[in-house]
Amino acid sequence: MTDRPDLPPDVRRIVSGLDPEQTEAVLAPRGPLCILAGAGTGKTRTITHRIAYLVATGEFAPQQLLAVTFTARAAGEMRSRLRSLGVQGVQARTFHAAALRQMSYFWPRHFGGRLPELAPSKFRMVGQAAARERISTTTETVRDLASEVEWARSCLIGPDAYPEAVRAASRETPLPAEQVAKVLARYEAIKKNAEVIDFEDILMSMAYMLESVPEVAREVRSQYRGFVVDEYQDVNPLQQRLLDAWLGERDDLCVVGDASQTIYTFTGARPDYLLDFGERFRQATVVQLERDYRSTPQVVALANKVISGSTGKLSKARLRLVGQRPAGPEPLFRTFDDEPSEAAAIAARCKELIDGGTAPAEIAVLFRINAQSEVYESALADLGVPYVVRGAEKFFEREEIREAIVFLRASVRSAAGSELPLDEQVTRVLVSSGWDPEGSVGQGAARERWESINALVGLAEEMRAADPATTMESFVAELDQRAAAAHAPTIQGVTIASLHAAKGLEWDAVMLVGLHDGMVPISRARTDEQIEEERRLLYVGITRAREHLQLSFALSRSPGGRGSRKQSRFLDVFGGGQGGTSAPSVRRRAKVSRCAGCGQPLAPGDAAAGTCDTCRRSGKDLFDRLRSWRLGVARENQLPPYVVFDDETLAAIATRAPSSLMGLLAVKGVGETKLGRYGSDVLEVIGAGATSDS
Repeated sequence: MTDRPDLPPDVRRIVSGLDPEQTEAVLAPRGPLCILAGAGTGKTRTITHRIAYLVATGEFAPQQLLAVTFTARAAGEMRSRLRSLGVQGVQARTFHAAALRQMSYFWPRHFGGRLPELAPSKFRMVGQAAARERISTTTETVRDLASEVEWARSCLIGPDAYPEAVRAASRETPLPAEQVAKVLARYEAIKKNAEVIDFEDILMSMAYMLESVPEVAREVRSQYRGFVVDEYQDVNPLQQRLLDAWLGERDDLCVVGDASQTIYTFTGARPDYLLDFGERFRQATVVQLERDYRSTPQVVALANKVISGSTGKLSKARLRLVGQRPAGPEPLFRTFDDEPSEAAAIAARCKELIDGGTAPAEIAVLFRINAQSEVYESALADLGVPYVVRGAEKFFEREEIREAIVFLRASVRSAAGSELPLDEQVTRVLVSSGWDPEGSVGQGAARERWESINALVGLAEEMRAADPATTMESFVAELDQRAAAAHAPTIQGVTIASLHAAKGLEWDAVMLVGLHDGMVPISRARTDEQIEEERRLLYVGITRAREHLQLSFALSRSPGGRGSRKQSRFLDVFGGGQGGTSAPSVRRRAKVSRCAGCGQPLAPGDAAAGTCDTCRRSGKDLFDRLRSWRLGVARENQLPPYVVFDDETLAAIATRAPSSLMGLLAVKGVGETKLGRYGSDVLEVIGAGATSDS
């Protein structure tokens, strides 16, 4: 850390404990300052100490500084840190909160009357606009249209320019661009007639007042003389216009950001403002923060390797992190046969960490899209591991899932006696409810809805593979049981979240799941720019981990499925991909099917059964007794038999014939919950068979 005896005591106190690069940023001369801060390098610490330095040296009074962030949580954190440094009175707010505060003050003085009512959501007015254009007003369609309205307005794009703008950006739209443009125009008219404003109006109106009303500009610029902008890579054109209006001809601006964490361009974010800062302000001081205090060197090395493959303009501003923490465990890369196996292993790993002393709240399971959450919610619930879903509703609380279950429940009676396989029955019911199995939908909410319902079909395929005779009634009962488990209240638990929702957060242990091509990068990423954003998204996920990191993917969606998936191309540098090289920091578990009984590699013809021919013959009698016992338990508790144990687990128990609870727990498919519920009974069945043989 920096030792600067040449500095005055007050300044020495402010930079005490900072590293050389952080100190350089804090002590930079007044004027334009760009801090390129990598993940975990202490950017919030640096900019709050910078503000404290400017106040302590008399460059600014606290009330003359405005710090803007993107979330209320980040603004609150900044205010808290400034208070701990003895700095009171600095305004730290989001762009919208700062603009709304100023608008509420100036509007009555310059336009008369109160500020128009702020619409809390675009949804209702966008729905009205769609209806007047004779466009579908389903929840997901309106939600996607609202996102397009927000994107266009944040990018300062009017209805007439919208079609050409989306084509230039290779942007997927929920409807033909010309139709969306009509909705955008109609939305503006409806808003005007209702005499309400939206959040974009707040920024736009404040920028306009500063640009066109001299007395407003003089008063605001007299009040705020220095500006700090956090996460500058995420600024959109509308926010930049307001920032320019605040600044006027001045250049007292400090920005901090990281081009490698640009993951919101689909909402209008423009990293160009960060990348071109030095060209715009020729006298700017640029400081790079690359010392990572969050993650172990092993995690940092993995992050560097992933982002080193980036290309394009953003790659020129790529930072190379240097881990500062003591060495930790190597990141683990695992491959699984199917998604349920992946989820079960992830849940078991979470439980292992918790049993080893890691707090549940310090563990996260991160995936690409919210529809992937259900299988992990279920797997964690099966092991009794508490969890919380961040940034989205729990799977069974989503509107489309509740509606689908209503249709499925209503079909139980008509499905009785059907000879169709379960997954085909489920597909037919969901198609009749309006779902398209071909997935011919766009992006956004419609795609999320499709993926969520498709997960139900995947579950039906899984259940059919475990027991071909499974009925629709059993399937609905399983859904009800899973929903009940998911609704159990949790206070502190493992975080389940999408990679986007994880931005700005960190945990001791992170599991990155579903890392196959088509998911990361996601299939709808087609242009080079879109694919590179997917790489940055994975980079953000990796850099959330402090110590433990596991990456994984499944070769197929359902048990018994064709293992045709390939690992994410972004992980090719770790081996297993085309043109990649192996790396000692990642251990990859190869896909080898082994007998559930003796553990020997299986011949191709035995892989589906899960056991070799020898073990099947030796354990057949016990397997039959276990199936009879299972049937009795299932009938007594009114459960589908596979809920007790599926055939694969019974086969593994029969071939191993464990004589103790610990031996039974070692069998794949027997978790602690089922061990406590059925363990003693299973051992009795095994023991009875051994006595009979004697």
